[in-house]
Amino acid sequence: MNKTQWIPIVCLRVIAMVSTFVATVVMVTSHDSAKVLGMTFQAKYNNSPTLRYFVVVSIITTIYSLGALFVPPKKLGRHVLVLDLIVLSFLISSFSAAVGVGQLGKEGNSHAGWLPICGQVPKFCHHVTAALIAGFVAVIIYFLLIIYNLNNVLNLVAFKA
Repeated sequence: MNKTQWIPIVCLRVIAMVSTFVATVVMVTSHDSAKVLGMTFQAKYNNSPTLRYFVVVSIITTIYSLGALFVPPKKLGRHVLVLDLIVLSFLISSFSAAVGVGQLGKEGNSHAGWLPICGQVPKFCHHVTAALIAGFVAVIIYFLLIIYNLNNVLNLVAFKA
């Protein structure tokens, strides 16, 4: 792989790493409290297993992206492409699960009798929304990274044949 092919990969990995890091930091710092009927309730990301899953996947993706930056260009190939696909799968699953919980917190569910909570804890909801936006950016960037890597691997295979 020559230098002109390596530069976009590094740029995309750095953007993906930064967006997952931002998603992690914003989600971990999300907390707010509300007083309802004389009792104080706290909203934190670790109250929901889904949001914890989102944070764990974001941390793993950040670490993986950082580690993948140090892999020499000649060692890149099918192995990193497969790992990128696995990371993208986890990113998509954690993002979609977190969006579902976020939507439930924002809109509630009238059929189940669940009330929306964003009116009582708006700071928490804004943090979760920002973290989800950063997570969505990471999903898009990883998708582009896989498409670019797949194109390079297929061109390399076609060139050898």
